[in-house]
Amino acid sequence: MSQLVFRDARQEDLPRIVAIYNTTIASRMVTADTSPVSVESRQKWFDEHSPSKRPLWLVEEQNNILGWVSFQSFYGRPAYDATVEISIYLDEQQRGRGLGKQILQYCIDKAPNLGVHTLLGFIFAHNVPSITLFEKMGFQEWANLPNIATLDGVERSLKILGKRVS
Repeated sequence: MSQLVFRDARQEDLPRIVAIYNTTIASRMVTADTSPVSVESRQKWFDEHSPSKRPLWLVEEQNNILGWVSFQSFYGRPAYDATVEISIYLDEQQRGRGLGKQILQYCIDKAPNLGVHTLLGFIFAHNVPSITLFEKMGFQEWANLPNIATLDGVERSLKILGKRVS
């Protein structure tokens, strides 16, 4: 496997970011969105990222976009400034290659330089592959919110996994 390259997302990347995100909706494993989102609807979210504090990185291999990862502020209050929610999304053709571990390690390594001390993953309880990945990388279950989402008539629980990184 060649070296992964992480770069800050640019405005022109937003359609690709949204396209990758939309491929995860049908599985009902990754997101609480139940229908595809538009590029326009994700603009505010995109603008809330910044390379120095809340990055949105594209993950590339040989100039091919494999996916993206973002840091988002937790709860929006100043006292939580050193805590972020991490989100990782991979292109359909790239899933199952073990990229999640490399991406998560990169985020763990870079977080302290961004003033981040705590990483959180919000993961559906039935998303066993993601929970397994985060646990292998040292995350622990910090919360279980039972049956708080309904997807296609099925109630789903959400787990919050956390890791102190500095």
